[in-house]
Amino acid sequence: MTRDLVGYGATLPDAQWPGGARVAVQFVINYEEGAERSVDNGDGESEAFLSEMVGAASQTGARAMAIESLYEYGSRAGFWRLYRLFTQAGAPVTVFGVARALATNPEAVAAMQAAGWEIASHGLRWIDYQNIPEATERAHIAEAIELHTQVIGERPLGWYQGRTSPNTARLIVEEGGFVYDADSYADDLPYYDRSHGKAQLIVPYTLDVNDMKMVAYNGFTEGEQFFRYLRDTFEMLRTEGGRMMSVGLHGRIAGKPARALAVARFVDHVIASGDAWVARRIDIARHWLAAHPA
Repeated sequence: MTRDLVGYGATLPDAQWPGGARVAVQFVINYEEGAERSVDNGDGESEAFLSEMVGAASQTGARAMAIESLYEYGSRAGFWRLYRLFTQAGAPVTVFGVARALATNPEAVAAMQAAGWEIASHGLRWIDYQNIPEATERAHIAEAIELHTQVIGERPLGWYQGRTSPNTARLIVEEGGFVYDADSYADDLPYYDRSHGKAQLIVPYTLDVNDMKMVAYNGFTEGEQFFRYLRDTFEMLRTEGGRMMSVGLHGRIAGKPARALAVARFVDHVIASGDAWVARRIDIARHWLAAHPA
């Protein structure tokens, strides 16, 4: 058995969040636009995932112009709406940046850096690695780090591939330079994965407290639902205490006006609570390494 189905069990570690906060809240903006599947990117098919056209078919050997423009909204307009929202609130953000997407928009990268946001790696391309050969994925990880370093000026310390293969976690441990890996949804707290030869810190992510549920068949249909789910998640974790909450956003999804309003309301709610440590993911990782060494 290679899986850990027990975790912390009934006795959780004392998170010791700074300032006595009951919840560590982490906002992620996924920056993927420009690195999705496209004939222009050398792929044999168009993108069909995570857009307003729910259930759209991928076009083989041809561009899908509507999908492309929906993605372009994310980098042209949606990102900037979220950028203004978080900078005006003074709330720090971690960007999960796909290397080839970051390389297409130096102005957005400069804004992220000016705001003091963490820019973690979301891989080289925003594609599904489930059936990609191990050697290819290893090469893509190395290229992602190299390109990220060229674009950002320093290597990424956080990793989130998203659509992983069975090899991804092992390859990240093998690479050796990441402070944390976020490719897990297995807990409400950071933990160590020891299954690949060393203790790799995992700072788990989420797919439920995530705007992707706005463009899914079983998801939210309007901003009020999204806000209530965010609020109720936070309030439950606040009641329990010593937990972490990750909120996943995308420029092309949460960057739409009505959804951004819901996010803004939630940011205000979190800050007004007085019980949250709003932090970048790397800050949570470093805190956990110091408070709970492997």
